[in-house]
Amino acid sequence: MRINQLGQSDLHISELSLGCMSLGTNQKHAEGIIHEAIDLGINYLDTADLYNQGVNEEIIGKAIKSKRDDVILATKVGNHLKDDGSWFWDPSKAYIKDQVKASLQRLQTDYIDLYQLHGGTMEDPIDETIGAFEDLVQEGVIRYYGISSIRPNVIREYVKKSNIISVMSQYSILDRRPEEEILPLLEENNISVVTRGSLAKGMLSNKASQLVEQKGQDGFLDYNESELKSTVKELQNILEPNQTLNGLALHYVLQSKTVASSVTGASSIEQLKTNVKALEETFSDDQLEKVRSIAKQNVYQNHR
Repeated sequence: MRINQLGQSDLHISELSLGCMSLGTNQKHAEGIIHEAIDLGINYLDTADLYNQGVNEEIIGKAIKSKRDDVILATKVGNHLKDDGSWFWDPSKAYIKDQVKASLQRLQTDYIDLYQLHGGTMEDPIDETIGAFEDLVQEGVIRYYGISSIRPNVIREYVKKSNIISVMSQYSILDRRPEEEILPLLEENNISVVTRGSLAKGMLSNKASQLVEQKGQDGFLDYNESELKSTVKELQNILEPNQTLNGLALHYVLQSKTVASSVTGASSIEQLKTNVKALEETFSDDQLEKVRSIAKQNVYQNHR
């Protein structure tokens, strides 16, 4: 498993990360996946206070209690949970500094390696939000901070005003929007990307044919159903023996030197192993170039 530096920080994370949202709520089952991931060389775990209303953080806390030094732990904040299970957006300094205490308690740790703003808008009190994260760094309860966002205007503000080390952003063969402006911007500023959605809800996985039928009826971004099916078919056709669509999807996003890791969920050990094994595959420059000719070069239409 290759290890990459995250931005200009002293965090070095595995090129494949475990997105914990899909672990479920059974402690034993989730713990088995987490421990297997660590054994396979994954050292970066991504969660959020929102997932299962905090239960996801609790599960991770129990699972890594004796392995805390072996993992880089990332969680998120900004969605204000209410007692009835609903939430509202709250990037205020007061909420962030209060919520970090709850996350630390659930995670059974006294520090978070990477604390991420779970969204963001131009209407936010951005300077106040940044101030909250800076305070938490100074207090030693978080080591670094970042933002999870696909909004170019918001990302630009944080690049300009803050000390973020990373941006978590949706990026895949079917969603190439970051390529035109976000990846160059972040590379120029030595900020890393951690990707999400790189298997496009499984439509770029080894079960693509089945999942495109199930999940692609309304299309995907600017692909209609027919375009989605034909694009996935063309991608499958450039694969050589012993290559998989999982492998192509992961290698495509990881080829960018701005991308430090692909955060990929797993609801079973089998799924986890499939993704790890996909990293062992190799793809030629010609194949990766063919991907660019097959898949649309989408661009961000909103949040300009």
